[in-house]
Formats: sequence, C-alpha cells, structure tokens
Amino acid sequence: MKKKRVAITGLGLVTPAGNDVASTWATLQSGRSMGAPITIFDASGFSTRIAAEVKGFDARAVIDDRRLLKFANRSHAFALAAADQALADAGVRPTPATSARWGLSVGTGMMGMAWDDLSSLGLAAADGEDVDPVRLQGSDTGRDPMVFCRAQTSAGLALLGRRYGIGGYSTSVHTACASGGQAVGTAMKLIRRGTVDFALAGGFDSMVNPVGLAGFCLLGAVSADNDAPSRASRPFDATRNGFVLGEGAGFVVLESWERAVARGARIYAEIAGDGNSLSSYRITDSHPSGDGPIQAMHWALADADATPQDVDYVNAHGTSTPMNDRSESAAMHAVFGSDVGRVSVSSTKSAMGHLIAAAGAVEAAVCALSIHHGVLPVNANYVHPDPDCMLNLVVGAARKQPVRVALSNSLGFGGSNSCLAFRHPDFDGGRT
Repeated sequence: MKKKRVAITGLGLVTPAGNDVASTWATLQSGRSMGAPITIFDASGFSTRIAAEVKGFDARAVIDDRRLLKFANRSHAFALAAADQALADAGVRPTPATSARWGLSVGTGMMGMAWDDLSSLGLAAADGEDVDPVRLQGSDTGRDPMVFCRAQTSAGLALLGRRYGIGGYSTSVHTACASGGQAVGTAMKLIRRGTVDFALAGGFDSMVNPVGLAGFCLLGAVSADNDAPSRASRPFDATRNGFVLGEGAGFVVLESWERAVARGARIYAEIAGDGNSLSSYRITDSHPSGDGPIQAMHWALADADATPQDVDYVNAHGTSTPMNDRSESAAMHAVFGSDVGRVSVSSTKSAMGHLIAAAGAVEAAVCALSIHHGVLPVNANYVHPDPDCMLNLVVGAARKQPVRVALSNSLGFGGSNSCLAFRHPDFDGGRT
C-alpha cells in the first residue's frame, strides 16, 4: 500500500545559534561556533567550564501566559517559544473543532528536576550531612507544589498541550540524544496512519547546570578546551576530544500532504522515513563498526522508498567525541559504500553544541531548511583530517547544493539510534 505523504510546513527554533529560525540558520551557514565560558552558574570548580548557552532569551517577552510560566522551567520555556514560532510559521493551529485531529509528540530531557528547584530543595533540607524532612516541608520551597509539578517528565508535554488545545494523540519520548528525532518520526507515523491530520513535534532540553555538567565530566564526554571554547566542538577532526554541552528547543508542524497542498501551505520538505535501532554496546558509545546506526539509516531509507544513491546530504550526529565520530563514519561508509565521497556531510553540533534531547528535532528542522534553500550548513572547526573519518564534509563555507534526500542521525546515550529521511517536495525518485 502506498504510504501517505507527510509535509513539513512550520519550523521553530531556540538554540545557542539564535532564538529563532532565521538567526539560527544564518549562524549555521557562517561557520561560527557558539561555545563560550558558562555564565548561567559558577563553573569554576569543574574540569569543563564551557558550553553553548541560549543567549538573550526572555520567556516573558515571548510567552504571554504568566500562569503557564509558573509551571515552566528553563527548557519548557524554550519549548513553548519554539512551538509558538512553528505554528505561526505554518499558518495553522488547533481550534476547538479540530483539537482531536492534532497530535503532539515531544522529546524531553534526561533530568526531570531543573537545577534551580533541585538546589533550593537541597538547601532547604540540609541539616549538617542529613536530610531533615520536617525542615524541608516547612520551607518555602518544600511547600511550593509548582516545584513538584515542574519536575514531572511529562510536564513539558502537558504545558504544550494546554497552551495549544491539542486533544489528539500525545506522547513524550525519553531516549536521551535520540529523543527529538524519534519524537518527530513518531508524529510522522501518526499522520500516515490517519490518527491525526496535523502534529506538533519537537524536542527540548537544558542540561547546562551543575548536575548535568558534572555527569558529563565524569563520563569524560565533554571537551575541556576551556581556553579555546569556540574551537572546542570539532566533529570528525583528528584532534577532537569531546562535545560542547548545549541547550534549546526545536519544533516542526507536520500535516498530511493533501491538506498542505489544498490550503496552499509552504512545504519545506517531505518527512518520508523513520529508522530506529538499539545498539546496546555501551551506555556512552556506539559499536566501532557502526552496527546500530547502519540499521537505523537502512530502515529510514527503506521507509522513505529511497536508496543510498538518492541521498545528497547527511546531517550527522557528529558529537566531536573520538568514538562516536569514528563509529558514525564507519556506518556511513557501510551504507553508502563507494558512493560515500559524493554525499555531503556536516554536523551542526559544531556550531550549536550538543542539545541532548532537543538535538534530533533541531537537526530535523535544519535538514528541512537545507532542502528548502538548497544550502548545506558548515561543519565548523574542521582542520585536521582523521583517517578514520574520511567523509565529504562541508567545511570553510556553506555549500550551495540541491538536495533530493537528506538524512538526520541522532545516536543516543544507552544505544538508541534514530535516523530520519527527508525528501525535496519535487523529488519523486521513481516511487510512482
């Protein structure tokens, strides 16, 4: 049976590269990297003291519902702002009459409780080295039900559903760095099955806090190039030594192709394929052979009725860690074979850092923009070739190139692998 086509008609971004789509896209084309000393908290005691922060973001300036903001932590505010952008861009939003035909699928962060709330609870409960529950319950923080509500992993989903009146199928995905990509893929399948006609899909996260940074430092996953923060994220470069932690949100509006065409919507791209696998090799690494990512890419292409020869661009997971980049490169060589040198590749984490649960959704929007504009963003900071990562990287300047099919890889902690396939609206590729 022929698969129902799904259109991407709205985009919204809040990232370290910019607080909207236009500014983020401009930064990604410029080759600038947004790594910088951490300002959100005092990181002087950490081995890594740099990150890619969202700058100049004022939730109250972009979200008019003050009551809603009482329930929102930093990452929720990013999500609400990016979702507002996506719906405005699409020119369509839920109404009481259409509420049940809208779906909501979100990738959410690895930490349930925001640092501000966690810190306040710790200070309120501390009594020497012991936790005093009586002292905690008697404190202002302990008596604030909002602290508990904000800590729920479903809080962001609930806030989005409430703000936009979405009454159809809703879900949140918790697969670490694969969350955003899998959330977008889930939304695509909802529309294909006819469960909903429209979907708001995306991801959001902020682990730029003492707990998040401490964990990644202990894992040895983040770069400690504190004296050169704008050079620290350098995917596929032979001197890479870890990722730069980022934060933000990305959302897309998806709808059935027929409805998008009928209402004269601008279609950035078709989301055509979704592939997922579980590596189960190590918590932090894919197998050196790239086995799990290979499966995810093959399945995404098969789902899209596309071949490796149709692919012109891969937005790589490309974290800038030694093992991840080597494994993903091996996977691309396995999937594309002798054709790998033709396929353009870049990791936009080189500019934005690693947005964890938000990464896959933000990078899905980047793929849609690349197809729409015929421009590929830069793999920033690439200077030293690595013989284990020989790819056709976009370096130096953005590359003008028509894109028929693009892939977006998101490879998560714990081994979850997501690959999304996107098509140019005019590319048929022999499907009919």
